[in-house]
Amino acid sequence: QVQLVESGGGLVQAGGSLRLSCTASGSIFSINIMRWYRQAPGKQRELVAVITSGGSTNYADSVKGRFTISRGNAKNTVYLQMNSLKPEDTDVYYCNADVCTYGRGCDVYWGQGTQVTVSS
Repeated sequence: QVQLVESGGGLVQAGGSLRLSCTASGSIFSINIMRWYRQAPGKQRELVAVITSGGSTNYADSVKGRFTISRGNAKNTVYLQMNSLKPEDTDVYYCNADVCTYGRGCDVYWGQGTQVTVSS
């Protein structure tokens, strides 16, 4: 069983910063791509940032230059540093990862989500 647990969400004023964390645990053999998504009520889930196991990154146009995705040294943790936050960044943020486990192959796993609220 693989679990992804996010933390770091909260309430911040416009222009402020937050750092989200997501840690994967379980019988993990390897973690390939890790991603952050966000979703507002009634809207489609949006891909925010992607990082590969080799460290290559990609971002949604709406967050380029403001958000930075990175992975921890142990490679089972992904971070999202969010700077210059805007009210439109208010969403539930979800961690997502391509995980290969011992004995169960590879699959895509999701975290439970963490709320980010940016006040104007």
